[in-house]
Amino acid sequence: MSSAGPDDLVVTRATLDDWPVISGWAADEGWNPGLSDGAAFFAQDPEGFFIGRLDGEPVSAVSVVTYGADYAFLGCYLVRPDLRGRGLGLTTWKTGLAHAGDRTVGLDGVVAQQDNYRRSGFEAAHRTVRFTGAVPTGESVSGVRPAERADFDAIAAYDSACCPADRPGFLKHWLTTPGHRVFVRPGDGRLTGYAVIRPARDALRIGPLFADSAEDADALFAALAAEAAGREIAVDVPEPNTAAVALAERAGLTPSFETARMYTGPVRSFAEERVYGVTTLELG
Repeated sequence: MSSAGPDDLVVTRATLDDWPVISGWAADEGWNPGLSDGAAFFAQDPEGFFIGRLDGEPVSAVSVVTYGADYAFLGCYLVRPDLRGRGLGLTTWKTGLAHAGDRTVGLDGVVAQQDNYRRSGFEAAHRTVRFTGAVPTGESVSGVRPAERADFDAIAAYDSACCPADRPGFLKHWLTTPGHRVFVRPGDGRLTGYAVIRPARDALRIGPLFADSAEDADALFAALAAEAAGREIAVDVPEPNTAAVALAERAGLTPSFETARMYTGPVRSFAEERVYGVTTLELG
């Protein structure tokens, strides 16, 4: 393997059995993957995960998850550190990207890779900042409650308005995965926001945190803070949403990581002002 290169790499579709390896690499990068992300990720597009092997040993990965006929999202782009610089990543990337067909592709790119992504046709839409820290539990806020199964259709409709594509397969698992806690903010016969917090490697991850207004987002965040019970949390905040940045700063969270949301082309219009916390950097 010491002299192996792209011609020796065998890239195939990954399965859930490969997820512990991929998520382990992500953890080593400090990305703090969720402990139970795999099942929800694969539920959206089980054909959208790829792994590269040298002599049968996993060395690279990428995901290109499709959402309908017009949109796909690229993530989990990883190469084992001791084998970087040999073109293994690019070969894996090209194989995975072909799965998107002619769809617009989005990604949340780490700083070190953003120039490479631009050369591949991606253009930056905005910066996203991960805020982390331990939040003390404050006073309870009325008007927020744990989600029930009867809420799922309303959550799916709300989610659709806040995303570049519908994602029913993903949501079905994301909302019901053991350990994921889902909260809703009802109002005037409809939801005015919903949020999820889940266990992860290094800190509880918030995502999504979608809300009509700063007041709705504050109320949902208070419920998430109560659920965290003083443990460290992390939330990925789109920088153009200044109300979202202000919420994180008021909570005493500090920037720890940044990415850029990038696209290869146009995406459908969605309520970006409602996105106070990105669902997941791996799947958008």
